[in-house]
Amino acid sequence: MSVSPRSAPEGSPFDPALAAVGRPYTLATLAGLFGLTLLPFLAGVLQGQTAGWGRELLYAALTALLLASVWRGGVWSWRLTVALCMVAGVLVFIAGMFAGLVAWQGWAVSVGGLAYIACALLLVGHPAIRAFLDSRWAARGVGRRT
Repeated sequence: MSVSPRSAPEGSPFDPALAAVGRPYTLATLAGLFGLTLLPFLAGVLQGQTAGWGRELLYAALTALLLASVWRGGVWSWRLTVALCMVAGVLVFIAGMFAGLVAWQGWAVSVGGLAYIACALLLVGHPAIRAFLDSRWAARGVGRRT
């Protein structure tokens, strides 16, 4: 069975028009995830905390590679991204709740955790984003059933 970029794999139909609409939403979600990942490092740099900058740049590069793979239509990278976002979101939210007991900045950290969870849910459940990702997967030949 041949799957062209215009047709959907069996069991995962998508509308090509909706996939075109999902392109900017997907890009915004992936850019938001990258921004959320870089935000603590950039905030530390603005405060003059430059210890461990090499490790932080390595994390940023690896995050960029993972998100670029999601953009290109990597199913496993999408799954890994969603899983990491959910786990990181819960952990950051809980850490922010504990920090919020002693300082108001902890509540801002909790909002960051919720933002991670929201991005993961968008990658999974937003129809336009899923249609765009399904079209990428179909173009790569992923999702064929024999």
